[in-house]
Amino acid sequence: QVQVVESGGGLVQPRGSLRLSCAVSGRFLSINAMGWYRQAPGKQRELVASITSGGRTNYADSVSGRFTVSRDNARNTVYLQMNSLKPEDTAVYLCYADIEELPNYEYDYWGQGTQVTVSS
Repeated sequence: QVQVVESGGGLVQPRGSLRLSCAVSGRFLSINAMGWYRQAPGKQRELVASITSGGRTNYADSVSGRFTVSRDNARNTVYLQMNSLKPEDTAVYLCYADIEELPNYEYDYWGQGTQVTVSS
């Protein structure tokens, strides 16, 4: 079975930085798009950033210019570098990976989530 494991969350001060990691393991043919969602209490789930297998990225307007998503295909890992953090960035961050397990069979796998809290 495919596993998705996140790490790197925690408490950080406003204007600080944090780096999240998400590693995929298991048996599969390939990983297509990867990325990060976030969920805060009372708010809709938001797509924060995504990156294709070719390295093309997309960002939510709220994080553009502050966050950077990247991936290391040799390690099956996606990262989210978060700079200039604001209190409104506080949320549970969820990693996803669009994985091809068999030819013509793709499925989104999700990490369990990691809490990011931005506060003084």
